[in-house]
Amino acid sequence: MSKALPPNLHNYFEAILNPCFVDEVIDSRSVSFENPTGERGAGGMSHGGRKGNAGQSISPGEKIVLAAIEGPGTLRHIWMALDWRRPESMRALRLEGFYDGMSEPSISVPVVDFFGLPHGRATEFYSQLITVPEGRGVNSYIPMPFGRSIRVELTNETDKPTGLAYQIDYTLEPLLPERTHYLHASFRRENPTALRRDFVITEGLKGPGRFLGCVVGIRVLDKTFYGEGEIKIYRDGDQEFPTICGTGLDDYVGTAYGLSRHYGQYAGAPLVLSAPDAYKDPLTNPDYLSFYRWHIPDPIMFSRDLRVTLQQIGWTPEFKSEEELERYKATHLPAGRGWILSQDGKGLTGLAERQDDCCATAFVYCRTPQRVPRLNIDAAIADIARMSYENPTSFEKLVLRMYPDEA
Repeated sequence: MSKALPPNLHNYFEAILNPCFVDEVIDSRSVSFENPTGERGAGGMSHGGRKGNAGQSISPGEKIVLAAIEGPGTLRHIWMALDWRRPESMRALRLEGFYDGMSEPSISVPVVDFFGLPHGRATEFYSQLITVPEGRGVNSYIPMPFGRSIRVELTNETDKPTGLAYQIDYTLEPLLPERTHYLHASFRRENPTALRRDFVITEGLKGPGRFLGCVVGIRVLDKTFYGEGEIKIYRDGDQEFPTICGTGLDDYVGTAYGLSRHYGQYAGAPLVLSAPDAYKDPLTNPDYLSFYRWHIPDPIMFSRDLRVTLQQIGWTPEFKSEEELERYKATHLPAGRGWILSQDGKGLTGLAERQDDCCATAFVYCRTPQRVPRLNIDAAIADIARMSYENPTSFEKLVLRMYPDEA
């Protein structure tokens, strides 16, 4: 393309969102099984254009290239329809992205976690950047600029074939190097976390860059309230203490006094999974929960380095006697001010250090493409089996007819 973007276009990506913005320099393309190369005039050619290749079966251990695109350009939208099966199978689909011919990925995550669904479970939600309509198709609207090239791969790490349909919509356009920030997505899990050591959501990437946000999942192991740990954001040389420090996990999601299932533009908790007969209160503990948080109107920029952590602290119930407290103290360390009298002065309560099973997918833009830790599938799929009380959704039941041993 010989044309260049207007020199006075200060914020090109904001202009794209203006519905009346038109620029003939932008070359709109798409890749799918119906047009795997994204070439102009080459979509839907199989069977005479009468829908011959909408989806495919991916064999056990098979790796497929979803997109191999020469740039510069930007991935604008990724949609997938997956075979929703047992959680371990869903978590074992690997998504990786490579920029500018790099041999190591800048994106290496479970497919479902990339689309805001930790623990391998489908649930409906809608946010500014990711949506899962009806708990079926998954969508990402996170812009992914690239310079020379981008390659996106999916690997079926299960022992059974799996079905996939997908579409990646992208644009080719001349991008200035200072406007080309590469999306990095990395997955971490600690099962369980270490006592008195904050769980790391992301670290190690070099700036300049921006922390776009994260998708976090918790399998609750300690049955006291899980949500008092603070999100800490260390940037540009912060050492012992961070520049940005929240007031608690539920507060970071924008709510308070615990989490119930909800979703919004920039934050939400799509999955809060408890037994049907469990006492439903935001301050009680589910078996599994997940949340997302996007820093869009409240950007987190960094020049040199970034580290984001989640403190492992909970709130204890009221202890009605010294003996009950002593039993609890034998396995728990106090946090904050330690053990205190409850508001009514009749019991003891307080903050306590805790250990849970935590995972996180972090989304970070960086000026230069960099490698992220490679996804460890064995660690990702451990201890996420369906609970005895979980019933497959009507859509999952449809899929399970094809895979009855996955029930």
